[in-house]
Amino acid sequence: MLKWLVAAIIIVPAVEMWGIIQMGQLIGGWLTFGLILLTGFAGAQLARREGRKAIMDVQTQIQNGRPPGHAMLNGVCVLIGGLLLLMPGFFTDIVGATLLLPITRPFYRMLMLRWLEQKLRNGSLTIRRR
Repeated sequence: MLKWLVAAIIIVPAVEMWGIIQMGQLIGGWLTFGLILLTGFAGAQLARREGRKAIMDVQTQIQNGRPPGHAMLNGVCVLIGGLLLLMPGFFTDIVGATLLLPITRPFYRMLMLRWLEQKLRNGSLTIRRR
């Protein structure tokens, strides 16, 4: 896990810098800067709206006596998507936006669910009740 984290800390910013430089050469530095600011602000607004929906869905599931599994995974997608949109760069913005959009979020939710199931089956993730 640590090696993946170190790789992400090195590779993601390098790819983002490359993308910003390429976009700057294509449309100009000031337009690139403005586009980065615009996606950050728009992403924050979208994350706020979708985050409220996710919290309300979790509360509704709990009040109805049902486990809020999918609603919680939606909340995780919104949180990660919002964080990615706040990071400067275009590639993280693309992934962040797809995490926030309700039409593409089920794909990520399915990936997370498969990952969690695999970890539970391997025994590398355990859930304890207190």
